Amino acid sequence: MLLEVIVCSVDDALAAERGGAGRLEVVRELAKGGLTPALELVEEITEVVTIPLRVMIRERDGYSAGGSRAVEQLAQLAAGFTALGVEGVVIGFLRDQRIDEAAMSAVLAAATPARATFHHAFDDLPDPMVAIEALRRWPQIDRVLTTGGAGDWKAKADRILEWTTAAAPRIGMLAGGGVSVQALGILAKAGLAEAHAGRAARVPPTAEGAVSSQKVAELVEAACR
Repeated sequence: MLLEVIVCSVDDALAAERGGAGRLEVVRELAKGGLTPALELVEEITEVVTIPLRVMIRERDGYSAGGSRAVEQLAQLAAGFTALGVEGVVIGFLRDQRIDEAAMSAVLAAATPARATFHHAFDDLPDPMVAIEALRRWPQIDRVLTTGGAGDWKAKADRILEWTTAAAPRIGMLAGGGVSVQALGILAKAGLAEAHAGRAARVPPTAEGAVSSQKVAELVEAACR
């Protein structure tokens, strides 16, 4: 199982790579669920790590992209990160409990040829199967980040596996949201291919904590059982 780790600094990125992370998600303000990081930070990270980076494109709380000027700004940000050669962007814009197709199309066009993860906005949509089908219209989207819905991690794993089958072969499901060593063991046993860790990779395990290579290594070990 590949482990993606959220990072907010160069030190975070180096620690995650040392611990065995397979991919990084670069954000600022983790306490707000992750907002767009500075271009300069992402450029620095690309210079010191060898694993792939995906960069959050989100400028406000919630999943609204905002008006036309805000969407234009988001597109410009996406273009800037793509010019650095990052593997992908992390986006998810909703309007009236539906995918905001205009905002998604504008930002993804600016991010071409980068790949894209549709983030936890997925969990706010009323019908996951309908959402998966809707996301097929954008070939750049190859990951969907999800908590797996309600219940314990066994129930979540079963649900994510169902969605994985529905999304295959082009879109994969990325399990994340409160992931722990125990959760990764369950997800790995279920046969899921990827997981996403935030606070569990930090010391202390809060949004303000720093990524620990030891914590990342523990999570990677659990994901490989």
